[in-house]
Amino acid sequence: MMQKLYLVIPCYNEEEVLPETSKQLRAKMETLMAAGKISKESRIVFVNDGSKDRTWEIIESLHKENPLFQGIKLSRNKGHQNALLAGLMTVKEHCDMAISMDADLQDDIDAIDGMLEKYAEGCDIVYGVRNARDTDTAFKRKTAEGYYKVMRLLGADIVYNHADYRLMSKRALDGLEQFKEVNLFLRGVVPMIGYKSDKVYYARKERFAGESKYPLKKMLAFAWEGLTSLSVKPIRMIMTLGSAIFLVSIAMLIYSLVRHAMGATLVGWTSTVVSIWAIGGLQLLAIGIIGEYIGKVYLETKQRPKFIVEEYLKDEDAEKKN
Repeated sequence: MMQKLYLVIPCYNEEEVLPETSKQLRAKMETLMAAGKISKESRIVFVNDGSKDRTWEIIESLHKENPLFQGIKLSRNKGHQNALLAGLMTVKEHCDMAISMDADLQDDIDAIDGMLEKYAEGCDIVYGVRNARDTDTAFKRKTAEGYYKVMRLLGADIVYNHADYRLMSKRALDGLEQFKEVNLFLRGVVPMIGYKSDKVYYARKERFAGESKYPLKKMLAFAWEGLTSLSVKPIRMIMTLGSAIFLVSIAMLIYSLVRHAMGATLVGWTSTVVSIWAIGGLQLLAIGIIGEYIGKVYLETKQRPKFIVEEYLKDEDAEKKN
């Protein structure tokens, strides 16, 4: 029996790229259906994340023209990760597997073939991984590579050069549903699910149209979100540093007492001021990091919904058949 594949694509102000994205994805899905690689009940699902342009109108139009396209409209903008989760959790009861990808056509849609092959081999999760960063600026390339290395160092199990282009089986999606993360970082959460996984490498393209939804400020915020959501090592590092400074302070105290006993006490205004500032800065840094974690615990206790689906456009005829 052929497997039903759902493509889940978060959209925020994507009116410039959606017509071409839908055209290319439709051609891809129809080719896969004709080749017998996926069921004809497979679908392309666009998730409108509170767009302020004509994105939802385009999605509605696509759905009316062809039942291959479906749409999920969130009640307001909830961010890329929550929009992606909304799509995956909404379609998981209707598909055998789902592939998440961005709407800007930077993810090579031909990599879907490789993902399906890995799925047929028994993989529940298949990661789309960039084989190079030639399209990035030198600054973005170096910072991205450094970020992955830092995340690894701090104990976060993330796939190098992987974003959110991945295939997940229904079983993997059921596993993802069990995570009750409020501060969501899917590329860090998905590897925690377990199950057999593999990678498919592809060359990332330039954005087809429109502007990137992740300028430097958002990228830095997203990186910090991932770091503090996945790892407690920063707190342990502060504790280690604090312990080391405490030991040094004891050694300095002993040294000062010995110097005083020898009658060679030195009064150093500069060293005193520098020490006060250094220790004060360290304390503020430690308080800030601990405060970040306390803030996350505070949000967890509120049990706020990650998303609220306002409307779900789907093929009613196909549902009746099932």
